[in-house]
Amino acid sequence: MPEEKVISIIKKIMPAVVSIVITKHLEDLEKEIPKELYPFLPMGPHGPELKIPEEMIDRHGMVQIGGGSGFIVEPNGIVLTNKHVVSDPKAEYTVIVDDGRKFGAEILTRDPINDVAILKIKTQNLPTIKLVESIQMDLGQTVIAIGNALGIFKNTVSLGIISGLSRSITAQADPNSPPQEMRGLIQTDAAINHGNSGGPLVNLEGMAIGINAAIVFGAQNISFAIPISAAKRDLADLKKFGHIRRPLLGVRYIVIDENLKEKMSLPVDYGALVVKETQQDHGVVPKSPAEKAGLHELDIILSLNNKKINRDHPIQDYLENLNVGDKIELLVLRSKKEIKIHLTLAERK
Repeated sequence: MPEEKVISIIKKIMPAVVSIVITKHLEDLEKEIPKELYPFLPMGPHGPELKIPEEMIDRHGMVQIGGGSGFIVEPNGIVLTNKHVVSDPKAEYTVIVDDGRKFGAEILTRDPINDVAILKIKTQNLPTIKLVESIQMDLGQTVIAIGNALGIFKNTVSLGIISGLSRSITAQADPNSPPQEMRGLIQTDAAINHGNSGGPLVNLEGMAIGINAAIVFGAQNISFAIPISAAKRDLADLKKFGHIRRPLLGVRYIVIDENLKEKMSLPVDYGALVVKETQQDHGVVPKSPAEKAGLHELDIILSLNNKKINRDHPIQDYLENLNVGDKIELLVLRSKKEIKIHLTLAERK
């Protein structure tokens, strides 16, 4: 591959890549100190104190606690990034564009399922990165990742290939957040580090095919990006409805396989067993389409719209391609009897 082409693409897209700085008020940070750390903090006149170097505190009493990346997709200041980059409701977020200007970021919406968020900065005529029209991708395809590596090294570029498609992982943004299953990911060997999250993964046409999202600790050259189709759907929803709309079925479930069939003496080795996650949960969410249609805990959902449910194709994968208001048919196994249940998907709140 000609070196000149890669350089040309990088020069083309770099102006549209932004850094996102995460800051918090010093007082808020002090309130968040875990009680188990109190014995290890220095004592002040009023008890244990969190000592942050003065050079890290700006004139407004704000402390930088992290950083991420994003990229501009509309010239009026619409920015895509990861949801986990802007997940803290008590933090403030500043977008730094390529020429060094800083803008306070408004969080327009966060995707309730995918690790995608859409921000807005108040300015005009910004450079943009186009989103690929077709999500057709191939193993071995060359890709470029750009971002604010480690929150320190702005505009870090890495080159690699697509190493895998439709990957599923369980990720955790930080030790205090719950693990989240991420599905349908693009795997790449292009180096992605902390701070790269939210930056673009682009093809050799200079178009975004994904949003860099996750790495695997202890592994080399294994990184993941969210396919840009998820972000395109979010942008379309935002323009049409003012927020992201995702369909709700209203069941909690575990997918059945050979092991679970044996362990629980189930009659089938596929499908989704409707169960509560904790004693406080409901396997069938109250007032949801599933409850209204008459689904019960311990029902086994065998198929959705005649498509078999298994480890490779759980319910959530099918819901990703459906919309609020769609009518669906479930084939359910209850007490060794198969029944068909029809319902209309509601909006996830």
